[in-house]
Amino acid sequence: MSNTKTEVKSPCISVCAMDDISGLCQGCYRTVEEITAWWDMSVDEQKKLLTVLEERELQQVSFD
Repeated sequence: MSNTKTEVKSPCISVCAMDDISGLCQGCYRTVEEITAWWDMSVDEQKKLLTVLEERELQQVSFD
């Protein structure tokens, strides 16, 4: 068994623009803090954040 961290693909889609009102990236829906912390998060933390991001995206789409 390997001790290597399983890689979770970053949610970044190279649309890096922060929304002034929400404070979220318009491409991946993360905060600056979440973007900065991504590579230091555990796999479980990354997976949980991906779930949160899906919810944020759905909320944003419903407001458009």
